[in-house]
Amino acid sequence: MPKEKEAAPARGRRASDRGRYGRLSREIVLATALEVVDRDGLSGLSMRKLGAELGVEAMALYRYASSKAALLDGLVEAFCQELEDDLATKPPVPDWRVELRRIAFATYGVALRHPNMVPLLATRLLSTPLARRPAAVLRSDERILALLHEAGLDDHRTVRLHRAFTAWLLGYLLVELRAMDDAPGEPDPAFRLGLHRMAAQDFPRLRATAISMDGQGGPRQLAEGLDALLGS
Repeated sequence: MPKEKEAAPARGRRASDRGRYGRLSREIVLATALEVVDRDGLSGLSMRKLGAELGVEAMALYRYASSKAALLDGLVEAFCQELEDDLATKPPVPDWRVELRRIAFATYGVALRHPNMVPLLATRLLSTPLARRPAAVLRSDERILALLHEAGLDDHRTVRLHRAFTAWLLGYLLVELRAMDDAPGEPDPAFRLGLHRMAAQDFPRLRATAISMDGQGGPRQLAEGLDALLGS
């Protein structure tokens, strides 16, 4: 019996979403995108590269993220969901100051795991309206507002504290994880930081202080900042 000819693929057939990890899902796409950013930075993420990582055509990804901007919003969502999961390991603390410290340290921990994500937390807030942010992102704000409201703070103080806490925490993360090294393999700190690239007559204090500014403040300085912000 003659062997049947294989049917020709239909024109316009949508790209397959079955890759090396099986059939795709939004969770798999975002988790893999986060791995790419962790490894290659935000500039190393593209739909084409993500598709290659997952073993599918880039077009298949648009079912799970309609654009590059939507993918970036999804990464912020994945970051906030990881924070949700970390916070859920222990029950909330009734004392609002203690609970805000717990939230800050949990956020710091997630940021250390995904340092390349921190700039995105700021830029997507600037470009994504409040009501269009994913639920996991909105829950971060809801948690803090509910905590302060339930502690009996009036609306005015609640808003002021929410604004101060979120702004200070994001600022701390940006400073803590900013790029400093110009030549990472250089043993001499001055050359590693590239101080020779900064004119001494224009930036005398920055050059004199840069080596002391290098490195991370860590949990101790995070705690000190929270004490100054919230009071002991």
